[in-house]
Amino acid sequence: MTQAQGGCVPVLINATAGQGCPQDWPADIENKFRDRGIEARVTLAQSGEQLLAAAKQAVQDGASMIVAGGGDGTVSGVASCLADTGVQLGVLPMGTLNHFAKDLGIPLELDGAIDVIAHGRELAVDMGEVNERLFINNSSLGLYPDIVLDRERQRQRLGRGKWAALLAASVHAAQRYPVLSLQLDVDGKPLERRSAFVFIGNNEYRMEGFEIGERSSLSGGELSLYVTQRTGRFGLFRLALRALFGRLRQADDFDMLTAKVLVVNTRHRRMRVATDGEVTTLQTPLHYRIRPGALRVMVSAA
Repeated sequence: MTQAQGGCVPVLINATAGQGCPQDWPADIENKFRDRGIEARVTLAQSGEQLLAAAKQAVQDGASMIVAGGGDGTVSGVASCLADTGVQLGVLPMGTLNHFAKDLGIPLELDGAIDVIAHGRELAVDMGEVNERLFINNSSLGLYPDIVLDRERQRQRLGRGKWAALLAASVHAAQRYPVLSLQLDVDGKPLERRSAFVFIGNNEYRMEGFEIGERSSLSGGELSLYVTQRTGRFGLFRLALRALFGRLRQADDFDMLTAKVLVVNTRHRRMRVATDGEVTTLQTPLHYRIRPGALRVMVSAA
């Protein structure tokens, strides 16, 4: 029996996740929880601010579990409110990619995900942090934050779909190809690089083969760091091909490291940083650290 069965569970859903939220979803989801012996109260959040406010209020009200329904950005936002509180996180994957749910083996279909919340087990997983901003998946510098910002501009101004906007934004970023001059401190060891792509993961990501971008564990207690060293567009393309064919670790122009603490500095006083797909501007130096076991997530019992 999980803590979810001991009271009314707040279910916070991003109303704009994936293809949107049908009007009958709140009652339908509450009924599905009730069928499993859990009283749930669904809140549809129309914005990130509303979502975070609801999560913080639920923690203050003494909730033992909070369920987040949406994509990785939604789950990350709710998770940031639960770090080190002991409040369990339930996940209803309703986004486009759902990396966090996939890496934890949480079913992507609604009934399976609710079954996990009702009958699963609690798992303590790590969180990453940069300048006190928490993330559950990854953070990146260079090309990717520019791509995300351009993608959202195109969706808002031109009305393009998410994938069409992403493709166009990627082409624009490749044309500009910003290169960062970085001074890195990796667990106390200095490293200088010029790079267009820096990726910091919450635990280690697979960076080769057809399982690229997946994690086997979120409880390893370390950050992973991936830095390209080529400054040309075609060099980045060659690295992508190496990754596809499982030869990335042999590349002299690609760093794959792990650390518990990472400091990133540059000549710029402020830098655009992506965390779980959300872009913010942070003051440098950027201080990254791992938060071991900070989040308690419901996963499959098996």
